[in-house]
Amino acid sequence: MSYEKAKEAADFIRSKYEKEIKVALVLGSGLGAFGDEIENAVRIPYEEIPHFARSTVEGHAGRLILGEVADVSVAVQQGRFHYYEGYEMSQVIFPVRVFGSLGVKSLILTNAAGSVDTDFKQGTLMLIRDHLNLIGINPLRGKNDEHFGARFPDMTEVYSLDYQEIALSVARAMENEKLKAAEARTGIKQEKPRILRRGVYCGLSGPSYETPAEIRMLRLLGADAVGMSTVPEAIVARQMNINVLGISCITNLAAGISDETINHEEVMETGAKVAETFKELLKRIIPKLK
Repeated sequence: MSYEKAKEAADFIRSKYEKEIKVALVLGSGLGAFGDEIENAVRIPYEEIPHFARSTVEGHAGRLILGEVADVSVAVQQGRFHYYEGYEMSQVIFPVRVFGSLGVKSLILTNAAGSVDTDFKQGTLMLIRDHLNLIGINPLRGKNDEHFGARFPDMTEVYSLDYQEIALSVARAMENEKLKAAEARTGIKQEKPRILRRGVYCGLSGPSYETPAEIRMLRLLGADAVGMSTVPEAIVARQMNINVLGISCITNLAAGISDETINHEEVMETGAKVAETFKELLKRIIPKLK
């Protein structure tokens, strides 16, 4: 997608919402409920936005929500586009191009992921510290438009270390609050809960889930979680000098780790179970991003 098309989409969004957008969010499968937390919300179906694709996957509402979270102006993608849906990579990453054209400097990418690390159980929220791109294509392939950034952008720090520290600090505060509340309620010393772990996310093309042999390979490569999104968006964001925070919701154990059959319904159910913690975490993080 060209710079002109991204600008056209950005101009359309500005016509619907006049405030300067500070933070953009992409909500993954089962995590769309955060969109209901937006104040003074303006909801725009994707089909109304010039050059936007359509979400075709269950759990992706397919609309852009503009509004405020804790007095911070946000743009929230309630559903994303996936390479496995048959879209070109330029369509998959187009919303991030539009966010950059809107002047957004902070992007939160969320997703549903399968656990490769046996210590990451269902319902774990994983802070992405780095990623492996095994999708089979790079979103920057093709002619480079200097409006978007450098031909060969550095990927040493795709996920902002400052943002990671902010997220971990917020999570620790929430953990302490939950611990005190539990001990006050029961009168018994409790084990401190873990709200946020940190790990490496591996992006694959999908849509089939991975085989046990593939999961063993990914573990050897250093992956902690695996999914079918996020990596292209993160790469493009960094090319555009947008700071990225990534959070995965571990919705299932990857193939071979559990004897259970993997299915999309499980992904949706787990997302619903962690929704309140996930929403609280985001609401506390967003005002701290700069």
